[in-house]
Amino acid sequence: MSAPQATRSTALHAGAWWLWALGLATAASRTTNPLLLCLLVGVAGYVVAVRRTDAPWARSYGAFVKLGLLVLGIRLVFAFLLGSPIPGTHTLVTLPELPLPDWAKGVRIGGRVTAEGMVFALYDGLKLATLLICVGAANALANPARLLKSLPGALYEAGVAVVVAMTFAPNLVADVQRLRAARRLRGRPDRGVAALLQVGLPVLEGALERSVALAAAMDARGYGRTAHVPRAVRHTTTVLTLGGLLGVCVGTYGLLADAGAGLGLPLLLVGLAAALAGLWLGGRRTVRTRYRPERWGVRAWLVSGSGIAVAALLIAANGYAPGALHPSAVPLTAPQLPLWPALSVLVGLLPAWVAPLPAVPGGGAGSCGAGASVSGRSGRRKKESAQ
Repeated sequence: MSAPQATRSTALHAGAWWLWALGLATAASRTTNPLLLCLLVGVAGYVVAVRRTDAPWARSYGAFVKLGLLVLGIRLVFAFLLGSPIPGTHTLVTLPELPLPDWAKGVRIGGRVTAEGMVFALYDGLKLATLLICVGAANALANPARLLKSLPGALYEAGVAVVVAMTFAPNLVADVQRLRAARRLRGRPDRGVAALLQVGLPVLEGALERSVALAAAMDARGYGRTAHVPRAVRHTTTVLTLGGLLGVCVGTYGLLADAGAGLGLPLLLVGLAAALAGLWLGGRRTVRTRYRPERWGVRAWLVSGSGIAVAALLIAANGYAPGALHPSAVPLTAPQLPLWPALSVLVGLLPAWVAPLPAVPGGGAGSCGAGASVSGRSGRRKKESAQ
């Protein structure tokens, strides 16, 4: 199945990208093997590289990668300076230890730094960095406006607020750049505390003016109008939504924890069903229609299913290969790449072939127009030379 060019009608549903990325993140939470974690990062990075567009939100992947590396570095620095609860026999260096009062028992600053503790910190920090990178892949691939457009009616007001915030943030940056350029043209400094204060006041005034104008426009178009819903339905909606979200949190914790996976899946499913029922009932308060609703097609099922499959296969692998997925730091052992879990991670590469291709800026129409203009100019030159 060849992937088509991404258009308004063939673009992949934004929720499919998030399900795929959350599946990879769930798989990362089930292992501390650095080879598998690096393989997950490579899968996410490859899919982002071949399916990322030129939109502004698509540039956030690099920021998440840098954030993951920063988290990994902080985890190693803390393990080096504050020690690690993992006992070890291979001493790397002995730092001068600061004396602490009796109420701070169990906490130390300095002391013996062991290789086992640093390896454990490396595994732990790499897992968290992989989680952040998987979330960054979803941010780079999913269109936030289209994702918010697919929100249920119960989350309509929150979605509008997020869309407004996302729209105003680039405007603020553009205003700051415009005012700084104007100060440079006038020969005034554009850096420093004084320049920041002089630039900040016009930016704030412009933001307030846009906010008032947008609020008036939204009120004129009927935003915020709600339908009458009986009190019993409102109470039922609240109980289902809060209880469902609580069940989703407890079930997710049970799935991600080493123990309690058997109880976590039923709680997750029941909580998800209750939350969806609550959101459906809550949507009755908001009477609205959707222009060009987002479609969940076959490719969206394949993309989201590949991420869910990676998570399910890694969860199952904890039952028959726990040692390979969690290499021991005490005693120190070299991590090995298990065959079947590694092949399971490679299932996450499916979106690189089935997801629609990103739109190419300056397509064929522009080139045809350029060719026509060139041929027209050459024809005019020939006519003039003939005359």
